[in-house]
Amino acid sequence: MTTELPYQQLPVHQSDVRYAYGPDSVVQPGVPVGETIEFEWNDSAIYPGTLRKFWVHVPAQYDPSEPASLMVFQDGWWYLDPEGEVRGGIALDNLIHRGDIPVTIGVFVDPGVFPDAENPKNRNTEYDAFDDRYVNFLLTEILPEVTKRYSISEDPDQWGICGGSSGGNCAFTAAWLRPDKFRRVIGYLSSFTQMPDGNPYPDLIPRVPRKPLRIFMQAGHRDLRWNEPDRNWLANNLRVAAALAEADYDFRLVLGDGGHSPNHGGVLLPDALRWLWRSDGQPVS
Repeated sequence: MTTELPYQQLPVHQSDVRYAYGPDSVVQPGVPVGETIEFEWNDSAIYPGTLRKFWVHVPAQYDPSEPASLMVFQDGWWYLDPEGEVRGGIALDNLIHRGDIPVTIGVFVDPGVFPDAENPKNRNTEYDAFDDRYVNFLLTEILPEVTKRYSISEDPDQWGICGGSSGGNCAFTAAWLRPDKFRRVIGYLSSFTQMPDGNPYPDLIPRVPRKPLRIFMQAGHRDLRWNEPDRNWLANNLRVAAALAEADYDFRLVLGDGGHSPNHGGVLLPDALRWLWRSDGQPVS
């Protein structure tokens, strides 16, 4: 069925653009609210010396006798904040209530910091690397704290991972390296161009056997250095998407106006989750 959209004049610069949130990003009457529990982790063997918080959002429909699906979000509180740009817990509550996605426990993990250090942030070290340290950190340090308290499905098709900017790059790499654990991926404005040894994916994706991943990507027409020959965020996302298409991956790419703004990705989260968890197994145009 063809959908006709109303005419809207295109902004000349496309840089100062903000998107309106849909109803699934807003608390709705009659929708049960999940419980959010805060944890602190300061005993990392993989990132020694770091301190971080993470939050577990448990939907009201959770039943310990029925293992839940899992969605892990990078930049934890930023994605969970009910008054923020993404509002992940609200979106999960609304979609689960409507039956659009299965009962899913959300894990929102902050990047590590070095307390009292002159440069405390460890985010880029964790998120932009092309190695298995971060995914192993999730699997051996953070998620065991979740699975010992809650019943989580062991089916990798029921595990997803999400992030934006460097967190989007991190989510893609985690699933790429460990598709035996994570098979549903959301990447907003991913920072492939910031990978220390360059973006490996455009060349790598067509050269290896196709992995069982379902990938939702979002990019911005005016993302960082969009009209520059080097370190072009838009071009790198487009190259990854093209490689996924050529390798016959199950993926979707959505382009938004504006620059390196997280608002579009936040607005898209409910639709991205719906698309990732669709049950027919067929690509959606």
